[in-house]
Amino acid sequence: MADPRKLLPGLDTPLENRARILPAFTPNPDAFGRFAERFARYMGTPQFLVYMSLFCVLWLCWNTLAPEPLQFDPKSLNFTLLTLILSLQASYAAPLILLAQNRQDDRDRVQIEQDRSRNERNLADTEYLTRELASLRLAMREVATRDFVRAELRTELRSILEELADRDAAAVAPAPKQRKEKKDRAALSSAETPEGAPPERTDHQ
Repeated sequence: MADPRKLLPGLDTPLENRARILPAFTPNPDAFGRFAERFARYMGTPQFLVYMSLFCVLWLCWNTLAPEPLQFDPKSLNFTLLTLILSLQASYAAPLILLAQNRQDDRDRVQIEQDRSRNERNLADTEYLTRELASLRLAMREVATRDFVRAELRTELRSILEELADRDAAAVAPAPKQRKEKKDRAALSSAETPEGAPPERTDHQ
């Protein structure tokens, strides 16, 4: 006896493809979606509300005030044709609006993915720049700054000027001593020479 579980297909068993009598109708989703978006966008405008209100007012006035032979949707039938037209318009408008919303959701999803990837790239760039700035700060600590170089040059220049001033002072100091020694030597020589003898010549005479 055959196992009944093998005869009945389960949820994990795919159905066999059945032969279609009519070919499958697959309209262009992009073109149909663009039409749905235009329709939904036009339905949300003030022009559509004004035109729809004028249409209903004219319909009601004609079928109420016009002679009975000219009325095509009389008031006695509670404007049945107008009710059917509005119901048909609403029945088509709802799916078209939903289709337009689905396309907008798809675009929003793609935009969100692009924004996420852009934010990830920006975050990676920011982290890279942060690391580079940190490495530059560490490198700048080992490099002499402008103020430090100025201070060192000022110190060296001051020491050089002081050394030059000391040399000038040392070169100028012996001159008065030599003059004093010459004067003392001339006084001694004039004191030792007898009267009437010519004085000895000094170096500067």
